Amino acid sequence: MPVCPIKAHEMETRKSINNIFKVTLSLCLGGAILYWMYRDFDFKRVEQVMFHEMNWWWMILSFPFGILAQAFRGWRWKQALEPVGEKTRSSVAVNSIFLSYAVSLVVPRVGEFARCGVLRRWDKVAFPKSLGTVVTERAIDSLLVLIIIGLTLLTQFTVFDKFFQKTGTRVDQILAGFSSTGWIVTAACAIAVAILAYFLVRKLSIYNKVKDMVHGLIEGVLSVGHVSNVPLYIFYTLAIWGSYFLHYYLTFFCFDATAHLGLDCAMVTFIVGSIAVIVPTPNGAGPWHFAVKTMLMLYGVAANDALFFVLIVHSIQTLLVVLLGVVAWIALNFTSKKT
Repeated sequence: MPVCPIKAHEMETRKSINNIFKVTLSLCLGGAILYWMYRDFDFKRVEQVMFHEMNWWWMILSFPFGILAQAFRGWRWKQALEPVGEKTRSSVAVNSIFLSYAVSLVVPRVGEFARCGVLRRWDKVAFPKSLGTVVTERAIDSLLVLIIIGLTLLTQFTVFDKFFQKTGTRVDQILAGFSSTGWIVTAACAIAVAILAYFLVRKLSIYNKVKDMVHGLIEGVLSVGHVSNVPLYIFYTLAIWGSYFLHYYLTFFCFDATAHLGLDCAMVTFIVGSIAVIVPTPNGAGPWHFAVKTMLMLYGVAANDALFFVLIVHSIQTLLVVLLGVVAWIALNFTSKKT
């Protein structure tokens, strides 16, 4: 049965309002954190640091690893799609990754859907299946990050403990704020919401479409066990995160205040920054600055020097993401579409 034009218009309006709300909330959250951090900062010195005190050769040397991290992700994604019967060109897969990161700067977390849309448009890859493989790689990446976090916590426990005390994010302190009644009420609310959501979904007319989507997701998740070359898939996964780390670590040598810091500090701040970007702000702006700056101070870096580091490094690496997104969009427009 066709949808009433008025209802369709209302749905589109609500969707647009929701998207505007998400973007506004994301920008306000990141902007508030940045304002709080840089409220007394001397921005006039940024130009002096960037063009007279900073070693640009190390920054330029870090760029290829930032590009490779995304390229490896595209090549790994192409490999993961093959077991579910979908094929895409390497160039399209890589450009979709470049574009997805750039799009996520505008609307956080939308990049996963954007890159699936690119493959659907250029290589006719089924959207549910490609989204399923995205879920797979997120799960694998999360597992790898958890392993790295665990190893880093064991070797740098004292530093992390200081960080949690300084920021008030210790788990025992957070849980201490819950009474027994609070736990019961929270659990009851969660169960009630889950039951309500279940019955609402069953009543929706798109229930069958949702089931098809879930089936495609499951098929994508199970695809890893059927990739043609498991060692290559593992290599891509390790190469992605190794490239991310080098893209970040090499920037330490751009500044006198951080050049002497070792791999331990780089790994700890890298992990803390990776956790901070979970907060939905454009490219982690705000939470990433706060987390990395606080951790650098625990390693003896002066507050002002730490602020210069996070501001300059994050800004330049974000510009690289934008540039890659623009290049990918241009390249895709010169790429033929499969019919």
